[in-house]
Amino acid sequence: MPSKMPSSKSSQSAQLSGTDTKWSHEFDTVRRENLFRNPPKDHTAYPALQAAIAPHIESFDALFGEDGLIARGLKDIGTKHFLDGTQNTPIERRNKLSIRFKEVIVNKPQLPDSNKFSKVRGILPAECRERHVTYRGKLSARLEYRVNNGDPKEVVKELGQLPIMLMSKMCHLQNNSPDLLVRRKEEAEELGGYFVVNGIEKLIRLLIVNRRNFPMAIERPSFTGRGPGYTKYGIIMRSVRPDETSQTNVLHYLDDGNVIFRFSWKKAEYLVPVMMVMKALVETNDREIFDGIVGNNQSGESKKEFFFDRAELLLRTYKSYGLYTKSQTRAFLGEKFRVVLGVPATMSNYDCGTEFLRKIVLVHLGNANVTETQDTDKFKMLLFMIRKLYALVSGECAVDNPDAVQNQEILLGGFLYGMILKENLEDFVSSQIQAVLRDHIRKSPEETFSTPEFLKKFPVQILSRAGNNIGGKLEYFMSTGNLVSPTGLDLQQVSGFTVVAEKINFLRFISHFRMVHRGSFFAQLKTTTVRKLLPESWGFLCPVHTPDGSPCGLLNHLAHKCKIQIQSIDVSSIPQLVVDLGAVSSNSSSTKESVVIQLDGRILGWCTPKQALLIGDTLRYWKVEGTHNVPKELEIGYVPNSRGGAYPGIYMSSGPSRFIRPVKYLPLDKEDFVGPQEQPFMSIAVTEPEIISGESTHVEFDPTNILSILANMTPFSDHNQSPRNMYQCQMGKQSMGTPGTAIRYRTDNKSYRLQTGQTPIVRAPLHNEYGFDNFPNGMNAVVAVISYTGYDMDDAMIINKSAHERGFGHGTIYKVKKLDLEEGDKSRSSKKVKKLFGFAPGAEIKAEVKADLDDDGLPHIGRLLNDNSIIAAWHTVTQDATGDFVNKDGITHYERYKEKELAFIEEVRLIGNENGTDPLRTMSIKLRVPRSPVVGDKFSSRHGQKGVCSQKWPTYDMPFTESGMQPDTIINPHAFPSRMTIGMFVESLAGKAGALHGLAQDSTPFKFDEEHTAGDYFGHQLMKAGYNYHGNEPMYSGITGEELHADIYIGVVYYQRLRHMVNDKFQVRTTGPVTQLTGQPIKGRKKGGGIRVGEMERDSLLAHGTAFLLQDRLLNCSDFQRSWICKACGTFLSVQPTVSALSTRQSGTGIVRCRKCAHTVDEWSRGSEVWEDGSGQKYAGGDDTTIVTVPGVLKYLDVELAAMGIKLKYNVGP
Repeated sequence: MPSKMPSSKSSQSAQLSGTDTKWSHEFDTVRRENLFRNPPKDHTAYPALQAAIAPHIESFDALFGEDGLIARGLKDIGTKHFLDGTQNTPIERRNKLSIRFKEVIVNKPQLPDSNKFSKVRGILPAECRERHVTYRGKLSARLEYRVNNGDPKEVVKELGQLPIMLMSKMCHLQNNSPDLLVRRKEEAEELGGYFVVNGIEKLIRLLIVNRRNFPMAIERPSFTGRGPGYTKYGIIMRSVRPDETSQTNVLHYLDDGNVIFRFSWKKAEYLVPVMMVMKALVETNDREIFDGIVGNNQSGESKKEFFFDRAELLLRTYKSYGLYTKSQTRAFLGEKFRVVLGVPATMSNYDCGTEFLRKIVLVHLGNANVTETQDTDKFKMLLFMIRKLYALVSGECAVDNPDAVQNQEILLGGFLYGMILKENLEDFVSSQIQAVLRDHIRKSPEETFSTPEFLKKFPVQILSRAGNNIGGKLEYFMSTGNLVSPTGLDLQQVSGFTVVAEKINFLRFISHFRMVHRGSFFAQLKTTTVRKLLPESWGFLCPVHTPDGSPCGLLNHLAHKCKIQIQSIDVSSIPQLVVDLGAVSSNSSSTKESVVIQLDGRILGWCTPKQALLIGDTLRYWKVEGTHNVPKELEIGYVPNSRGGAYPGIYMSSGPSRFIRPVKYLPLDKEDFVGPQEQPFMSIAVTEPEIISGESTHVEFDPTNILSILANMTPFSDHNQSPRNMYQCQMGKQSMGTPGTAIRYRTDNKSYRLQTGQTPIVRAPLHNEYGFDNFPNGMNAVVAVISYTGYDMDDAMIINKSAHERGFGHGTIYKVKKLDLEEGDKSRSSKKVKKLFGFAPGAEIKAEVKADLDDDGLPHIGRLLNDNSIIAAWHTVTQDATGDFVNKDGITHYERYKEKELAFIEEVRLIGNENGTDPLRTMSIKLRVPRSPVVGDKFSSRHGQKGVCSQKWPTYDMPFTESGMQPDTIINPHAFPSRMTIGMFVESLAGKAGALHGLAQDSTPFKFDEEHTAGDYFGHQLMKAGYNYHGNEPMYSGITGEELHADIYIGVVYYQRLRHMVNDKFQVRTTGPVTQLTGQPIKGRKKGGGIRVGEMERDSLLAHGTAFLLQDRLLNCSDFQRSWICKACGTFLSVQPTVSALSTRQSGTGIVRCRKCAHTVDEWSRGSEVWEDGSGQKYAGGDDTTIVTVPGVLKYLDVELAAMGIKLKYNVGP
């Protein structure tokens, strides 16, 4: 009784304070079991998991709301104007119809109104998974339209069904407690962040793009190919609007000193002199522009010939256009870009130029209702970009590396989704409505926009003809990952945006959400520079967790403490603070005298380099302290002056999509968030002893913060050679684990499940924090390192047969087969029902079929299937006059199981449609395939030590220790020296000590050093348990019983069973299907094909001297053919089978003659036998034919060459 008291008290305190979210590395078995049996009713016990996935959900949530990205996008789209009449109608007589989006409405997923049966209207994600459909909500828009500035009228237009992200604002699961989630057939720890499309979980992967609103200096040799005069120098600025769509502006330096402004619009490139853009922005004069480039503090240092000459040249060359005022220049630009921008005919050239500046030039400084102040900001920014470009050309500053994290940010999935949605909305309100209006005007020209008939028809008939399937376009994007876009969305790729969030195991699943891809464009580059691991990514991208092979270095994963900023933060107080700290508007072109201060790509002022350091430090102190309204997430990128390094200044960022990570700020001993642009110029110590007084401003909370979630799971990874840690990150994601606890409600095409998962003895504290024990991924195995029996050569491992019989590594594969009776039938209405499940009424059914199937024609659950077993019965039906379905032919059709492997039927689902009226015509069957480990299956430890099971060794022949312990697995000692996976030795020691003392061992890397070694720490524990300090034990041969000469290293290591199994891979064939053309075996394991022996394999067989084996592979097993050939003329092509002359029916005689060597005869011929071909022609001679064995492809070659007029002659021996 007394022992129970504390637990009841603790449960009371838990109820008072809510579910505990603090975890250590201990086993916590009772606590975990309690959480599993009684899921919390308040909140999850694993907030770290939700934080890992937050960027996906928050970015999707940011789309909706009064100030959501869609609302901002609608402001940018603005009002569209359309005119009636034809081109010849005078403008003043044409009526104007103005249309704008008032708001876009998205509903939570629910049943359509046509379903009259269900009381519960909401559709939950679990149902969508089980029914293989998309989780989507209704998308509609409220449009406001008016004719000739009359009263506005509103109309609501439905735009299809929009796929919804799980756990977002629009999802039924948002803020559900674990308890409610379980009742809704989800995991207790359901994370969301993905979409369900056709029953498959898809997610938009995070992409790396250029940093926003920062003028980046680049050198690209490809620029020189743009035309005469172009050089490799440029300044690129990815300018981002408030709705997260972007427009890239580039300044090109020409070899005569001129500067050209380049931009891309609807996938076409345009070039404008930069002077023209500046003159169009503000009312200015040449002196102001000259001072803006050269600087107005004309001290000795800044009087640089280089800047003077080029600024003068810019102004001189522009004189040829003869444009002086702002209005002249804007009108000129407007006239040139009218057609490109697609503005209405009524708009003046000046307004058109304004539209050009609003949509294209530095859009982050103003993209809707642009004020004069914003135009001035754009003007100043262009001057700064020109100045930086000249500094780059003159060698004053270095190029910014676009591959470094400091010049990159993340394109979040939700933002990309919003960009596609906005573009489709804009396309709808401009081109689609324009097309239907044009069609209407053509058909009924008398109904102008002002007539009552038009106003009556417009909201109902005309608008309904405009495309209404925006939701379908987004569903297509989600299911294929292909972007169909007229503008290309300022991205470098058009495909590969989405991936399937596979639940092979939980590690794989969670890694999808932390994955960051550089883009499919970079995968084709021949250079390796983009793949390099740069020091700038410290703490933001994991240095270990990247695949080997083609995506190496392009597919990275976020460090586990790295966050992504989603919301813009309030920085309204910053400009005044900067002015108070000494920023001024006058400046010099010399960076030694004045450097720039920018906030989100807007120039706040200038100061001296000494002041810059002071301003940067002061703002940082205030930011961490939380005073002066400086937000903690503000990034203060102070770039100091250097000799030809990065262009100096203070570049502050407050926008979304930035990487940030927590570090400790030493002056206040508080948490600070650091971004990738400021980090390279800061002194951050990794550990407390490394702090340098007077220099270090920050220290890491923990050195493991640089690793990803998965890399942190490798025990003692600091003791391993680095490629092994990389391999483990890959293999952890391929291990057969526990995909989830709600397996019953999932219909993944294929899922793997480990039957006997255990919690590791040796683990990092993060293992519990992320709740990985809910999804066990392997087994603790007793491993002996010994070369025993010879079956453990080359990474093979021996498994104790008794351990195998106790369930070591036992797994199951679940496969789902979907059977759709209406496949290929486009119209899915009830009037077209042609097939139904079940036996045809009145048909005779064999007893064995009756035993296999239930009365409804569906299989019994738990039934064993083997090759060609019947899995379902169906019959054809037609609808009679009363609306009933009747079968007329009395024939029952059967669907069969086509695979060789035995399987059991686990679940059967019948699926109908959302209306609830149609008969159930789709069936989904889940099959369970038991997979006990067999010889040839792949296993691995958590240190990249992979190997295949080579033998299941009987337990009485296994070596044993003095205490009678026998190893579960035996691994060869040669696996260690070259691979240097010392972490596995340490894990073996720690696991053994943990098993003996009942401890969970902490395996966090960087905990031990040369003074305090891991060997001593765990060796001491072993010694206390009465075992050898070094982990070695004397062992005895299981065969002779003699003691082995050496002591054997034996301990407990966590082993994973990988999903690569020999049953899925073996390929064997004696005879089978062949290619019709050549007669050679087809390829492909599924089709029963062979394995090709190619030229190189042939060479090695020749080198071994195995001539008969070669003949066997290349002829006998391949396209062995016996063919007739004429010995006289040496060809296959002229041989002719003969027919019997006496028979009334033409029947072959089995004799083959050569038509070429023979001569035609009318009657009997002396000296030779007369023979007849199939058409009645008689021949004599040509009887020197024989049968030879040749490859069938040789005859094919002969025919091909003959068609080209080349004859092959074969010399046939006696």
